[in-house]
Amino acid sequence: MSRHERFLVDGPDGKIEVFVEGHESPQGIALIAHPHPLFGGTADNKVVTTLARAFREQGCITLRPHFRGVGGSEGEHDHGDAETEDLLALHAWAREIYAGLLLNSGAPLPVYLAGFSFGAYVTTRLAKRLAEAGDPAKWLVLVGTAAGFVEGARTYETQAVAADTLVIHGSQDETVRLENVLAWAEPLDLSVTVVPGADHFFHRRLHLLRDIIQRAWAGVHP
Repeated sequence: MSRHERFLVDGPDGKIEVFVEGHESPQGIALIAHPHPLFGGTADNKVVTTLARAFREQGCITLRPHFRGVGGSEGEHDHGDAETEDLLALHAWAREIYAGLLLNSGAPLPVYLAGFSFGAYVTTRLAKRLAEAGDPAKWLVLVGTAAGFVEGARTYETQAVAADTLVIHGSQDETVRLENVLAWAEPLDLSVTVVPGADHFFHRRLHLLRDIIQRAWAGVHP
């Protein structure tokens, strides 16, 4: 049986609250970032919990942190800069506490990254930093990725990601327009999976997110 736990992890500017659900036979660690904290985003967002469930179904331990200033996480919102540092600290913490868990091959558990909206934007920054440090994530899943100009927020300069990244977006997303994501993805030769009729929060279409991830997982793990 999996087990839910809450941890307060030391970050650069205070504690980071993270909700962890284990797995009886872990095959990886999935770190999942939530949407914009100034617009009500939390680790309990339904897209975030759907992502966590999809990764647990594939054998992953899941970590859902609260960004700074949300829940029990300390610090102030920093538009993605300090949030990236926080996730780097959380990644290091996970690497340390799960160091004793190995795959059958004897290799350490791979790390997967996922994010929704603002969380997807921060995830691209985290992935870049990990790759530069020589410890790249195994795979990324980005949903409703903040890219380009977002009304009421700011202009996001979303980082380049690996070609096998799974990018999912709703055709009716009114928060982050589909054309923003296509403009980001095109020069990177990234495929974008478009869910017809889906809004930013994938109301009544969360089951499709799980299905898309399950099908894509087989391609990443032949």
